[in-house]
Amino acid sequence: MPILKSYLRPRDLCLPLVLALLATAGCSRGTGDSKAAAPAAAPQVKDVGVVTLKTERMPVTTELAGRTVAPVIAQIRPQVGGIVQQRLFTEGSQVKAGQVLYQLDPASFEATAASARANVRRAETTLATARSVAKRNAELVKIDAISQQVNEQTQAAADQAEADVAVARAAEQTARINLARTRIVAPISGWIELSSVTAGALVTADQATPLTTVQQLDPINVHVTQSSAELLRLKRELASGRLSRGRADEAPIRVLLEDGSVYPHAGKLTFAGVTVDAGTGSVTLRAVVPNPDRMLMPGMYVRAVLEEGVAEDALLVPQQAVTRAPDGSASSLVVGPDDKLVRRAVTVGRAVANRWQVLEGLQAGDRVLVEGSQRARAGDQVRASEVVPKPGPGAPAPVNGKGGPGPGSVASAGPLANAKIVR
Repeated sequence: MPILKSYLRPRDLCLPLVLALLATAGCSRGTGDSKAAAPAAAPQVKDVGVVTLKTERMPVTTELAGRTVAPVIAQIRPQVGGIVQQRLFTEGSQVKAGQVLYQLDPASFEATAASARANVRRAETTLATARSVAKRNAELVKIDAISQQVNEQTQAAADQAEADVAVARAAEQTARINLARTRIVAPISGWIELSSVTAGALVTADQATPLTTVQQLDPINVHVTQSSAELLRLKRELASGRLSRGRADEAPIRVLLEDGSVYPHAGKLTFAGVTVDAGTGSVTLRAVVPNPDRMLMPGMYVRAVLEEGVAEDALLVPQQAVTRAPDGSASSLVVGPDDKLVRRAVTVGRAVANRWQVLEGLQAGDRVLVEGSQRARAGDQVRASEVVPKPGPGAPAPVNGKGGPGPGSVASAGPLANAKIVR
């Protein structure tokens, strides 16, 4: 230790400390100079995805709840009383008009018919005798062989005999009709329901309970209701020119079944009510739908998608391009000519699949931001690339490889079909 102390003098200890301070001062001056000499950073260009708006033909549809109803229903009731001898049809099968369904015991009706025929023959014989006497007396009165009174009486007897024949023939016809009614026939062609009676049952004329029911199922009717407020809105849009009436053959009605599947056959609207129901404030509409496979049965709950009109120059924007403020106002980010984002207030109407119909605020040719809204804000410089939006559920299916709805297809409005339109 004494040897080390001899070598470490105070000036030797201070020299390293001085060198370190000089090095630190030099570095700090060099850093400051580099910062001053560095150029200002250029604004960052952000990549975003846009959709260029263009006008298109948009069928305006609405989805309404309804029930299926058989267009023709025949309740089979006996017109004469008797005992059922036979049931001559298979329950649940198709029957033809005039086909015999039930056979009642005809014995008493056959006897009545035979008695009526005998009464006709007796009346006809009496008429022949009365006419012969009347003709002979008409000649005798001319030579004063009989009195005028006797002649008039014989003429009246002949007339009465003729009337008796008419009455007897009417009774015979009634007996024949009642006899024929022991064979209960189908008044229409259609599908027959279960039978409420079996052989041996006693039935009465015009009883309250039908024996069975025959219904026509192809085509079948669909009755739906629409509120009067919706009808008024539709009339205003048609009057303003925002909507136009499409051709009847281009406006089929699609039916959605209870399980959510789409019925394969399109129908047509055939009737619109002229009176508003005071209790529900709605109007009844009727559509006729083909039913060759009997998939639709009377009484089923369905939803009908029907076309109200056509917006010829509609603007549709993806729903992700529209944002809502806390006060409910809608806006979209649009890429301007200088590639800067601009926020525009918009007014939207109907929801069509996964897009909104734009009523105000945007126009054809605008590039609307659909991707990158989380990293870009209004006023930012962006690099826009076109995005092909994916069609959502309920979008119009392509026809022959071409986009858009074609004959026999309806653009569904989806679950937001009845969304309130902001005016």
